[in-house]
Amino acid sequence: MHDTTALLIELGAIILGLGIIGRFAGRVGLSAIPLYLLAGLAFGHGGIFELSASEEFVAIGAEIGVILLLLLLGLEYSASELVDNLRTQYPSGAVDFVLNATPGAVAALVMGWGPVAAVALAGVTWISSSGVIAKVLTDLGRLGNRETPVVLGVLVMEDLAMAVYLPLLTTLLAGVGLAGGSISLVIALGTVGLVLYVALRHGRLISKSVSSDNPELLLLVVLGLTLLIAGIAQQLHVSAAVGAFLVGIALSGEVAENTHRLFAPLRDLFAAVFFVFFGLSTDPNNIPPVIVPALLLAVVTVVTKVVTGWYAARRAGISPKGRLRAGGALVARGEFSIVIAGLAAGVATEIRPLATAYVLLMVIIGPLAARWTEPAVRALLPRLVPAPAGVSGQPSEVREEPEAPSDTAARADSPTKP
Repeated sequence: MHDTTALLIELGAIILGLGIIGRFAGRVGLSAIPLYLLAGLAFGHGGIFELSASEEFVAIGAEIGVILLLLLLGLEYSASELVDNLRTQYPSGAVDFVLNATPGAVAALVMGWGPVAAVALAGVTWISSSGVIAKVLTDLGRLGNRETPVVLGVLVMEDLAMAVYLPLLTTLLAGVGLAGGSISLVIALGTVGLVLYVALRHGRLISKSVSSDNPELLLLVVLGLTLLIAGIAQQLHVSAAVGAFLVGIALSGEVAENTHRLFAPLRDLFAAVFFVFFGLSTDPNNIPPVIVPALLLAVVTVVTKVVTGWYAARRAGISPKGRLRAGGALVARGEFSIVIAGLAAGVATEIRPLATAYVLLMVIIGPLAARWTEPAVRALLPRLVPAPAGVSGQPSEVREEPEAPSDTAARADSPTKP
């Protein structure tokens, strides 16, 4: 009874605090994500007050938060749109890997951690946070923007690349040959291919089978299916986020619209829990010794991600404003980076605190970069990003890319999938 009472008090305080923080962030015009993280940091291990009774519950809620973020993001696009994105974005994926994995690998080698640690730290700096970026795009009302499919294409390629990267990293960390991880690798790739095939060929059948006029039944069926697929995907060494995203793209039409409307409040609640949990699980005392290399990596990889987004959006024929928005949106790192650092902690104990400091920096910088990269570059380099037509006689290049409508809140809550 005492444990239950403490759990309820802590959960109530956390959720109430999130509400207050979110209201404050809305009034000052900022994303609440950095504030959620700092709140978690203050009340986690080594903080001013440690929350212990609710730790396990919050950890599970954090996992659900990432899954729901990716599920609702998947509802915005059809399977055919995803396949088209992957076909057109694979060069961007290669550029993303080269530009963003290289700084981590070089940093590990310079610090003398060895080649295996270099592979691990390369993953930490390479992979953007799908969860953070999905939340930021929703907060900024950009789900309907032309550059959003480009951002999504890069994220999906990164998530799918994890199906190859994680088994290989695990094999290297275990000290066995690459052949030892071949079975896991084949299973992972086969799982991704199977789910993509089912979503592409039988998406309408899946939508029809889960459809219901009863909101309660629809919520239970879709949530159960999503968690089941996410769990199976993770068991087979595929990201749970990829599984949830693929469930989202498999649903279409009225089912997708109703699901989006039902799940939006749940997504917002559990996504906030995810960001708080990340802060709760970090000891602030471990950050100061590694803050300098973390800052250097952050500066370099902010630039490389912006360049990645610029390149990917340029290939899609998007104007300079959209290219900068795409680059800024890709900056945040998060859940995958922490998973990778945890796996590699036994090889180089310094990786965990460095990765934690780096991700904290990037998850705070990420929402700010998504909002301010384009206006900041436009102010500093007006020739690179011309003003709209009719403003000081500037050319009208940006008119080719429509902005999100003024009712962005409605846009964010309404899926664009057919």
